[in-house]
Amino acid sequence: MKTSPIIALDFESAQKTMDFLRAFEGNVNVKVGMQLYYKEGPAMIAKLKERGFDIFLDLKLHDIPNTVKSAMEVLAGLGVDLVNVHAAGGKTMMEAALEGLDKGTPAGMKRPSIIGVTQLTSTDERQVQEEQLIQATLQDSVLHYAKLTKQAGLDGVVCSVHEAAVISEICGPEFLKVTPGIRLPESGAHDQKRIATPEEARKEGSTHIVVGRAITGADNPREAYELINARWKGME
Repeated sequence: MKTSPIIALDFESAQKTMDFLRAFEGNVNVKVGMQLYYKEGPAMIAKLKERGFDIFLDLKLHDIPNTVKSAMEVLAGLGVDLVNVHAAGGKTMMEAALEGLDKGTPAGMKRPSIIGVTQLTSTDERQVQEEQLIQATLQDSVLHYAKLTKQAGLDGVVCSVHEAAVISEICGPEFLKVTPGIRLPESGAHDQKRIATPEEARKEGSTHIVVGRAITGADNPREAYELINARWKGME
């Protein structure tokens, strides 16, 4: 997947998605999440592939190992570029996911990259301690999941910008750090709690940034994308 920003296509239908994407050529990264995929299914992926987009299919699988393995075998055949699972599912589950991806990738095609979700960027310290009953700090929890993900053989993690630098130190600079919660200084936080700007993400060592409403909710989405991409790549 290219290093340009990943646009989160959080739309409720294929029609609205494709209307939005008219402003973009097929040389950008897009994220298809649960809402869009559950509504439109594999046909949505096919439409995006026809347009030449690189696709992050963000379904965050978390189930018993055999179920996740079977699901990943199916998803591998869609031709997406990046998929994910919840690292909280454990090392055996993540290994099974990777096995399913390897098995399901058609001959001659590249296996999709796979990353583990550590803690959602909507999660804060209180939730980790009081609701998840994790006695470690939020950062320690994220770092533990990152190490577990690497041990399972996955390609990287989803984390916030605030943990990216430490994860690079522990897991190596090539280990993917896909960071949501990216906002411009003038944008609101919405339901995210651990947010950052594109410049901060670059400085902290994110390998990819995921941007939703700062682009999709902008008056001029293409202009907002170009601004974020420039700041992400240090060109402004």
